[in-house]
Amino acid sequence: MDARTYETHDGTPSAQEPFGAFPANAMNWIAVWRRNYLVWKKLAIASMFGNLADPMIYLFGLGLGLGLMVGHVDGVSYISFLAAGTVASSVMMSASFESMYSGFSRMHVQRTWEAIMHTPLTLGDIVLGEVVWAASKSVLSGVAIMLVAGALGYASFPSMLLALPIVVLAGLAFASLAMIVTALAPSYDFFMFYQTLVLTPMLLLSGVFFPTSQLPAAAQAVTAALPLANAVDLMRPAMLGRPIDHAAMHVSVLAAYAIGGFIVSAILFRRRMMK
Repeated sequence: MDARTYETHDGTPSAQEPFGAFPANAMNWIAVWRRNYLVWKKLAIASMFGNLADPMIYLFGLGLGLGLMVGHVDGVSYISFLAAGTVASSVMMSASFESMYSGFSRMHVQRTWEAIMHTPLTLGDIVLGEVVWAASKSVLSGVAIMLVAGALGYASFPSMLLALPIVVLAGLAFASLAMIVTALAPSYDFFMFYQTLVLTPMLLLSGVFFPTSQLPAAAQAVTAALPLANAVDLMRPAMLGRPIDHAAMHVSVLAAYAIGGFIVSAILFRRRMMK
C-alpha cells in the first residue's frame, strides 16, 4: 500500500500519519465501533444465536447430564459451578472469533480498513475500535448466559452483578490477544492453530469444567498465568455470592493481557499494512 502525504500542525508533510500504530486520540475508535455495529445489527439475531448455542449446549448438556453423576463441586451443584465457567469461556470464544475471522475479513478481504484510513482516522484508531467491538460482542454473549443462569437459580443475584465489569475486562483481554493472531495470519486457515493449540487447552485447564486444584502442581502454576483461569476465578465467586480471593491480582493479569495484547497487535498491524 502506498503511503499518503499529510500535513502536520506546522505545515510539514507527514507520510506515516494514517499508519500510526496507536490511536490519534481517545475517541476516534467510536466511529469504527459504530460502523461495525451498524453492519452487525442487520444480522444480530442470527449472530447472537450462533454465539449462544455452543455455550448453552455445554451448560445444559454437561451441567444436567454430567451433573447427575458428579453431584456437588465446591459446595454447589455442578451446573452452578459450570455456569460461571461457561460465561467466561463464552466471552473468550466470542471475542476471539470476532477479532480473528471478522476482523481479518474487514482488514484483508474486504479492505475496509484501507477505506477507513482515507479518513482522519489512523490505523491505531481502527485496531482499538476493533478490539472494543469484539469485546462488546463477547459481553452480550456472557451477559445473556449469566441472565439465564440467574433466572434458573444457578447464580446468585445481586452478587452476580459484580461479574459484569469482569466480563468487560475479559472480553478486552481476549480480543486483544486474538488481534495479535489476526495481524500475523496469512489466511483464515491460520486461525485453526490458535484455536487448537491455545484456546482449546486453555478451555480445558482453566477451571471451566473442574476445579484447577485437581491438576498437578506444575500444571496449576502454568494455569495461574492464563487469562481464562483468572477470569473464571473472578466470575465464579461473584456469581455464587462468595468473596473473591486475590481479586487485585486477577484483575491485574487480565488488564496486562488487554493492554499488552493491544500494543503488540497495533505494532504488528502497522508493520503489515506498511508492506
